[in-house]
Amino acid sequence: MRDEIRRAYIKAGPYQPILSEYPASNSKKHPRYFQPLWFKQFSWLEYSPSKDAVFCLPCFLFNSNPTSRFGSSAFTNNGFSNWKKVHDGCNCAFLTHMGKDPNSLHNNAQRAYVDLMNQAQHIEVSLDRQTTQQISANRLRLKTSIDVVRWLSFRGCAFRGHDESLGSKNRGNFLELLSLLASYDEKVEDVLKSAPQNASYTSSKIQKEILQIYANRVRNVIREEIGDRKFSIIVDEARDESKKEQMAIILRFVDKQGQVKERFFDIVHVKDTASLTLKNVIFKVLLQHSFDIQNIRGQGYDGASNMRGEFNGLQALILNDCRYAYYVHCFAHRLQLALVAAAREVVEVHQFFKDLSDIVNIASASSKRHDELQKAQAAEISRLVSINELAT
Repeated sequence: MRDEIRRAYIKAGPYQPILSEYPASNSKKHPRYFQPLWFKQFSWLEYSPSKDAVFCLPCFLFNSNPTSRFGSSAFTNNGFSNWKKVHDGCNCAFLTHMGKDPNSLHNNAQRAYVDLMNQAQHIEVSLDRQTTQQISANRLRLKTSIDVVRWLSFRGCAFRGHDESLGSKNRGNFLELLSLLASYDEKVEDVLKSAPQNASYTSSKIQKEILQIYANRVRNVIREEIGDRKFSIIVDEARDESKKEQMAIILRFVDKQGQVKERFFDIVHVKDTASLTLKNVIFKVLLQHSFDIQNIRGQGYDGASNMRGEFNGLQALILNDCRYAYYVHCFAHRLQLALVAAAREVVEVHQFFKDLSDIVNIASASSKRHDELQKAQAAEISRLVSINELAT
């Protein structure tokens, strides 16, 4: 019999039913009955109501080869039901079955029974302890990575390094900050060093997943803040360093206190800058977060033809679906256009920006000239401070 089956029997324990009345023996003159108090005297007893007989659970589990000794199989296969012999003093059948020899079949089976029971308990406790320790270590390992991601993302710092190998002197901000935290906390250092390869929680994939979770939580907060109120969208797109076209979406609304708020909501990669593509992406982002498109009350873009076009521009396409989403040319872009136009018309202003550009180019082209400029600037600041023209 396999140990797994034996453990199941041991876990269930001997079957010891307490009945209101037990069957009488075949003797009509002196009928005898099974006594439930025998369960307390002999804990190994099992009683079978269908056979009106008792068995020995340890011997049943561990004595698979009974000897030729008389009655050796009575408590394992056939069952014992001669209740008269139980009351036979020193010759009690139960005591005879147990035997006086410490190495009797029953005593050996009893020891094996107890050993296996203790072994099972030890294994379960050990597994529980190891599982609890592993869970605590995984949580601490993950919490450390989350804290590092939060610190770097809130300050706009880069995560990755050009060389993140163990021998690198600069493995990137994320891994270097992890090492710094570990140097101040022995528990963190231990769990990071003992981390299995499939659960270190430091890979670039884990970093992106943590960032994505943060982004989703921020967007959910913004969504709850807006609720069912009316809002406007401000959109601009630009090409990043990897030559991908990215579109930023900002939501502008009035909160419960009547304050105008602007919230950066998402940045999305777009395959091109066609007005229909931009419209579909904007609507997809808003619908993913259960925004009602009909609540849009304004659009703010730059003056490019694909954005402000009267018939096929982005503002026209959105206005066709949202009749109150009026377009406003972005004031920052308008100010820039006004300044450029003014600078071209006024000779002094044009010459000022030209001279400023030449100074920057000349100073930045040579480290020596750059140092001389800083030295001259420091001397000028000292002079202004000495005559109380500049406060410190």
